[in-house]
Parts: sequence; C-alpha cells; structure tokens
Amino acid sequence: MESQSAANANSALTDTRFSDLKPPLSQLVLDALAEAGFEFCTPVQAATIPLLCSFKDVAVDAATGSGKTLAFVVPLVEILRRSCSSPPKPHQVMGIIISPTRELSSQIYNVAQPFISTLPNVKSMLLVGGVEVKADMKKIEEQGANLLIGTPGRLYDMMERMDVLDLRNLEILILDEADRLLDMGFQKQINYIISHLPKLRRTGLFSATQTEAVEELAKAGLRNPVRIEVRAETKLLNDSTSSQQLASSKTPSGLHLEYLECEADKKPSQLVDLLIKNKSKKIIIYFMTCACVDYWGVVLPHITALKGLSLIPLHGKMKQTAREKALAFFTTLSSGVLLCTDVAARGLDIPGVDCIVQYDPPQDPNVFVHRVGRTARLGRQGSAIVFLLPKEEAYVEFLQLRRVPLQERKSTDDASDVVPQLRSAARKDRDVMEKGLRAFVSYIRAYKEHHCSYIFRWKELEIGKLAMGYGLLQLPSMPEVKQHSLSTEGFVPVEDVNFDEIKYKDKSREKQRKKNLQAKKEQEQQEQKPKKPNKTSSASATTVMRKKTARQRRAAQSVEDEEELTREYRLLKKLKKGAIDENEYAKLAGIEDLL
Repeated sequence: MESQSAANANSALTDTRFSDLKPPLSQLVLDALAEAGFEFCTPVQAATIPLLCSFKDVAVDAATGSGKTLAFVVPLVEILRRSCSSPPKPHQVMGIIISPTRELSSQIYNVAQPFISTLPNVKSMLLVGGVEVKADMKKIEEQGANLLIGTPGRLYDMMERMDVLDLRNLEILILDEADRLLDMGFQKQINYIISHLPKLRRTGLFSATQTEAVEELAKAGLRNPVRIEVRAETKLLNDSTSSQQLASSKTPSGLHLEYLECEADKKPSQLVDLLIKNKSKKIIIYFMTCACVDYWGVVLPHITALKGLSLIPLHGKMKQTAREKALAFFTTLSSGVLLCTDVAARGLDIPGVDCIVQYDPPQDPNVFVHRVGRTARLGRQGSAIVFLLPKEEAYVEFLQLRRVPLQERKSTDDASDVVPQLRSAARKDRDVMEKGLRAFVSYIRAYKEHHCSYIFRWKELEIGKLAMGYGLLQLPSMPEVKQHSLSTEGFVPVEDVNFDEIKYKDKSREKQRKKNLQAKKEQEQQEQKPKKPNKTSSASATTVMRKKTARQRRAAQSVEDEEELTREYRLLKKLKKGAIDENEYAKLAGIEDLL
C-alpha cells in the first residue's frame, strides 16, 4: 500500500483552490462548489480528490470534521460524468456510498444532491431503515436508481431481493466511517455487497480511526490503495523548557479537551452546574445507553435551574421519524442541549455546536474521537469535557498515548446538590422512577462490556453512589449486585415510600396500571381458594422439598445465575464476530427494553 501524508495542518484549509486541482474538475462541479461557498480545499480534499479522479483506490485516515464528505462526493460525481457517455439505464447502478447510520446516510445524500443534479439522467436513491423495504423496492422498480446511498443492512436487503439491479458496470464504491461499519456488526453485509460488485472499480475507505478490521477490509476490497493520513497539529506545553512543541493529534486543532473527575453521586450536580453556566451555548451530551438518554431526558426538565432550557433526546431505539425531527430541531437552535447515544457520534455535521459533554465515556475508545469531533469543525473553536470516576483516571493517560491530550478541569465545589430533586421527581411520577431503574441497570450491563475493561472495572463500581447519582429510591435486584457484593456504601434508602402507591402522571397509563393491579389481585385471590388436596402430588412435592436444603437451593440459584452470565458472554462474542446484529443480541439476551 502506498502511503501519503496529506497534511499536518494548523488550519482547516490549504491554499489549494478546487479550480487548481489536477486532473481539473468540470465547470458544473466548480459552479456547485462556488454556490455552496467552497473555494479552497481542506487537506483531505486536496489529497483525495485528485487520486480518486485518477482512478486510484484510497484508504483515508483523517481527523473528524476535516471535510471527508466532499472528498468522496466530488470525485464520485466526476467519475460518473466520465463513464456516462450515454444516459445509464434506469436500473444500472454506477455508484454506491455506504455509511453506518441513518442520520449520516441522510446527511451524505443531502450534501451530494447539488452535485448529482449536474449529472443528466442520473437518479440517486437513499436507502435506510425506518421505511418499508417494499416501498423502497417499488420506488426503484418504477423510477430506477443509478447511485445508491444508505446503510449496509438496507443495501444488503435490496441487493438480495431485487434481481433488477444491474451492478456489472459499477464504477465506484465508498465506505464512510469504515471502522464503525465493522464495529456495529455489519461484516456479513459488507462482505456480501463487495462480493457482488465488479473488481475493476474505484474504492474509497474513509474513517477517523484505522483499526485492524479496517486494514483487513482494505486488503480485501481495495486494489493497491494509497493511504492518506491527515492530522491536525496540537500545541503541547513542555514543563521543563516552557517551550511549545507541535504534536500530531487525532482531534481538530481548534478543540479544547478536558476531563473532570468526581464521584458518581456528584456527577449530576456537576453536569447541571456546567449547563447553567453555558445556557447560551449549543451542547451535545453523550450517554452510555438508550435507556440512559430516556431517563435523563425525562428527569432533567424537573431540575429548577434548567427550566426553559431546550433538552432534546435522540437515540437508536426511537422511531425514525422521531429521530429525524429531534435532529432537525436541534440543528435549527442557536442554543440548547442534545441528549444522545453514539448514534449521533459519527460524521454528523450539526452547525454551531460549542461544547461536547461525555457524561459516560464510550464503550469503544475509538468513538471518543468521533464524539468530540462534532464541535471545532473546519477550523472553528470548540470545547469538550469527559466525566470520569476516581478509579477511571488511567483513561487520561490511555488517551494521551493515542494522541488525544486532555487537560484537567476542577470540579465546582459550590455546585448545588440536585440529587434530592431527582428523587423528588421519581416520587411524583412512576415513569421517572421506572426509567431511572432501567437506566441504572442498562448502564451497569453496558459498563461490563467496556473495551477498556482493565481501566473500567465493573466489579469495582460503587453501586451505592451510582444509584444516588441516578436519583434511585431503592436498589434494584440484579445478579451483578447480588453475586459480586458490589459496594452499596453511600446509598441512603427512602424509608417512607410505598412504591406501589407511586402514580404515573400520565392519567391513561395510571388507569391501565390500576386495572392491571386489580386483575393481579383477583388472580391471587383465585389461587388462594382451597383446593382438594391431591395426596400423591402433595406427598411428592413434600419429598422434593425435603431433599433440598436452603444451602442447596442457594447453590442451585448461583449456578443458574452463572449460566445466565455465560450465555450473555457467548452472545456478546457472536455480536462482535458479526454472527448476530445488535437487535438479535438484545432480543436473545432479554435486554431489548433496557439498552
């Protein structure tokens, strides 16, 4: 593989104009670029566009926010223009762009439209989940499609079901956020798609992080590719010489990175304090799981100091229309807060984001770079902060070794304690209480699967302080807590609450709950009615009960719990190998409503 260092750049742009690139771009594309306000190339664009246009395969490793989308959209359009000397047939597929999420695919589709419109008779099609497969199939059959942009799952479905698609003359394949494509368990779909494409094609592999899996994919899908590496320069202060040195960094040069260390029961107070002090800014907060987003999305509005602040939840378990509305609404805001999972970590270009808060560090350390890359894009300034527990401090050194330098931010000593308000909200609304429990359980189970398990050791979690940080009224009964005797120190139980009497604020849900309770009560009364004793079965049951002592019953329960954990571990291995996807994993593990 050839190697090319495109730039170690301080700024977002080079002094290279799009009009100066060789081979030259068509006037129609230059006009479209000018109309969109693009005159100068970013380093990744200056390095990549000429290579792809010269029929080279590329593997691009560039800092997030560096302009990768135009780096493959512009040459794709130029390649299709050259190859389409005559109008392509309606179902003749000339190009495919694959990205890991619906949101990113939609964004690429919208960015590409002004350039695709310069190609006569070329029809593009967006293929993502959330739309009926049959509806997409009907649309392609009736209108045709020459350029497919979408997620691997939906593209795989279409290629498998539709014989009408003609892939024999495909000119170019683009894999955006390639490492994430593989991390999300799409290996099977990606391999299937590549195996059905002609070998004589151009291929571009784009990512902010190049993993071993991406290297393997490059070997399988690219023909003698050129490796392009683009790094931002970061100024590091050398204490001994007080001189400034330039170091290669994986993060944008305008990004100020910090970490804040505090106990789990103090985290919500520090978060609220940070939000209060930055009310005029546009902020994204990342959480570990969908259930965590659901909980904080419903409980933070109960905090008095946050009244009037726009808080918008977004995660992968939401319906597609709800996800699109949430993202569109946040994009239009000049200030506000997006609460999300890693579904919004990759590639999304949301204008004006001032600050990134990682309330929970990501399971996969590679995602850290993508999260913080939602701010300080294309040379702008931005800040990012990650919350760490005291026992997680080694993560700072780990990131430093990966060329992601962090500075310490001191916690605010006079931050108001918001835990009483969290618990008060749970007492007033059953929905808040239940969402808090689900979030707590999902967080622990996700923490167990952390890629950096030698730093994030779940058996050392202080459950008591963590439960207080989630505003729980009681500790949930779960095997992880029972079996491993995790510390419950710091938890103050609520003594004067009858949990059965906590009502839903939603009247229809409360009415249904009461109906369910009444039905359960009647069933229990029915079961308590005396029945004619069956001497044989009674004697047999007594014998069985006598056979097992309390110790034996506890041992049997421990075996069952251990088997459950072993089963979950096997399922996780299958997920990582790509044998099953995330939805199948959640269903088989019985946690689809928690994660």
